[in-house]
Amino acid sequence: MTTRVLQHLQPGKAICYSGYRRGQSPDTQVFPSVDEIREDLHILQKNWRYLRLYDCTLHAQRVLQVIAEEQLDFQVMLGAYLGPEMNNFGCPWGGMYSEEHLEKSKQANADEMARLISLANQYPDIVFSVAVGNEATVDWTDHFVPVSHMIDYVRHVKQHVRQPVTFCDNYVPWQHKLRDLVAEVDFISLHTYPVWEYKHIHEALDYTRDNVDSVARLYPGKPIVITEAGWATHSNGRGIQPHNTSEELQAMYYQDLMTWSHQSGLMVFVFEAFDEPWKGSPDPLEPEKHWGLFTVDRQPKLVMQSLYANQESVV
Repeated sequence: MTTRVLQHLQPGKAICYSGYRRGQSPDTQVFPSVDEIREDLHILQKNWRYLRLYDCTLHAQRVLQVIAEEQLDFQVMLGAYLGPEMNNFGCPWGGMYSEEHLEKSKQANADEMARLISLANQYPDIVFSVAVGNEATVDWTDHFVPVSHMIDYVRHVKQHVRQPVTFCDNYVPWQHKLRDLVAEVDFISLHTYPVWEYKHIHEALDYTRDNVDSVARLYPGKPIVITEAGWATHSNGRGIQPHNTSEELQAMYYQDLMTWSHQSGLMVFVFEAFDEPWKGSPDPLEPEKHWGLFTVDRQPKLVMQSLYANQESVV
């Protein structure tokens, strides 16, 4: 099987971007406007070249549109969001659906794949890779897709796009569950979150390296990209100890991560650009809401304050 190669990637210049502000959400289909996305991209272009997008909704369409119209120097990993195709009894916050819901979800996934293919072909100079799904096979996911289905999706997309094709998930499934998928993707995309696994900052980078090594040694020669790694700045205790979150800890992990990325040549997509209030529970300190290097008001957190010392508020 021919492997498509990622060309000339620059470590240290990649970030996950999802631009939902207050009152906006992919669930409600209230999307950031073109002007809001333009503001975001002009903030991000100061320090990043590679953006990871999570779906092919109007949000992604507008991002690609702005990049093309303004000729911004971004390269995009375009993602497809896959809904559940099978019940997952291991999900602690849901994951059980009616057969009717699962059938509708399968059709929605097929439609999403069509949009992924269309946008990748419409913007071949901007979209440098495509990701067929995100965290859809890990044991705790609420949108579980069987590995056999993932293989079919990857094969289908590879028949219709020129870009390298991948799938993004936590490092654990790549150790065992996704072995049959490895041969199909052009590179492995894994997620590593020491803070979710109760690691302290002094052991965080070593833990991240161990996560990557645990996968790399199983598949010698297979390219690996970290498509999510970051540190939350607040927590209500749900999954992450509150004392283990702060802007100071985020800055430390980010600097360690970027130093390692440059030294190793490993591409790392930092999670994430901006805080997203729609995520998780209604609790304002829900950790899912607080991974941004910038606040939801587009103000730089400590990690970015030296680089964006003169950044003016956009709200």
